[in-house]
Amino acid sequence: MTTTTPAHPPALSRRRRWTVLAVCCLSMFLVGLDTTIVNVGLPAIGRGLDVGTRGLEWTVDAYTVVLAGLLISSGALADRFGRRRVFQWGLTVFGVASLACALAPSVGALVAARAVQGIGASMLSPVALAIVVNAMPDPRERAQAIGVWASVFGLSMAAGPVTGGALVAGLGWRSLFWINVPVVVAALVLSAVFVPESRAGRARRLDIAGQLLLTVTIGVWVGILIEGPRIGWTSPAAQAAYAVAVAATAGFVWVERHRREPLMDLRLFRGPLFSGAVLGAVAVFVALNAALLLNTLYLQHTRGFSPLAAGTATLPMALAATVCAPWSGRLVGRGGPRLPLFLAGGFLTAGGLCLAGLDQDTSIVLLLVAYLLIGIGFGFANAPITTTAVSGLPPARAGVAGAITSTARQVGAALGIALAGGLVADTGPAGLAHASRPGWLLVAACGLVLLLVARAARPTPPARKETSGTASAARTR
Repeated sequence: MTTTTPAHPPALSRRRRWTVLAVCCLSMFLVGLDTTIVNVGLPAIGRGLDVGTRGLEWTVDAYTVVLAGLLISSGALADRFGRRRVFQWGLTVFGVASLACALAPSVGALVAARAVQGIGASMLSPVALAIVVNAMPDPRERAQAIGVWASVFGLSMAAGPVTGGALVAGLGWRSLFWINVPVVVAALVLSAVFVPESRAGRARRLDIAGQLLLTVTIGVWVGILIEGPRIGWTSPAAQAAYAVAVAATAGFVWVERHRREPLMDLRLFRGPLFSGAVLGAVAVFVALNAALLLNTLYLQHTRGFSPLAAGTATLPMALAATVCAPWSGRLVGRGGPRLPLFLAGGFLTAGGLCLAGLDQDTSIVLLLVAYLLIGIGFGFANAPITTTAVSGLPPARAGVAGAITSTARQVGAALGIALAGGLVADTGPAGLAHASRPGWLLVAACGLVLLLVARAARPTPPARKETSGTASAARTR
């Protein structure tokens, strides 16, 4: 006779619930940090492994593409086999891959290890959010917890360049990956002690065909953006890639529409709230990652900053994101997502426009103001986007809800790196500032997208929004 883990474990004490949140936040800090910490170390990696900007783009995007492609399946695996168990699997894979990154003898080995890191990270991001959602049955407390979760995730993303700059300056670029190991060990121990096991009451079947098509779709489209300037946008290789990307996209849509239990229920996107949350997540992370990459290359190549100085320059962004994310969570709890989304869109737009005329002698003060504005926008964005997306699916599908949001984030991160890198990949230090101007306009455009998402959002509190979102999702089945 086998024992099964209950879908909803007994209610935890308040102290235990917030301890669970802290453990999950620790793992999410790792995932977010590794999305951006490598940015500031790219020039040092390039010198150490003798690789150019395009190869460095793959060092970042190998992680984000794999992460984006596997997130939804990882959420489904967690709902089926147990969230704590999959969470611990993810920590183990992530830690081993970090060791491989630190020891990589070539850029090919580093890119491969980064891809394996993405596999491990895919088991952390949606699962951590699902654990938090299931540990917090009260809607108001859950909204507060998601605000904290978003704050930590936002802090990790924005603090990556600062942390990376300090590590590269003091210990070299390989320390960017060594630093993960003790954090992984601590998270494994704490999760074993404090995190209860849980799973969905009814687990879905794995959609292998959908998973493969989604991974190919994301990978090929991002690959086209990265390699297009090198191979030529109209070259035979590019045309073949377009054909593969279009076929994979069409195949994914067809498969998902005909599966009884699809990887991604495309009918959910008929709801404007859920669709808006996904679109907003993509826009925010395109803006953040484009800004971080352009900042790193401009400050180190054009202005001659050290990695530490370049990372420190983004400190206003990190501090603003840290302060504004929990504030945003409180605003969502009181009046819904509209106001924080308007604030996020306005600040992101203003930050991008500040640097639309960037040149070699742009004032450092203007740079810092722009980074501050972008950080404020990023901080206000995460809580309303996360809350809206989670509220758009039934609580039993919390793993999938978190996975879809996280997938949108990582797709945005990969696109931001690819688009920004494509603008400056073949540009020397003297022309880099001028070449990056469209990238800053892209950041501003992402802010405008958030303003449109905010306009469509309903100013309802989370408790009511969850009920309507759940009913809407149920009707789509």
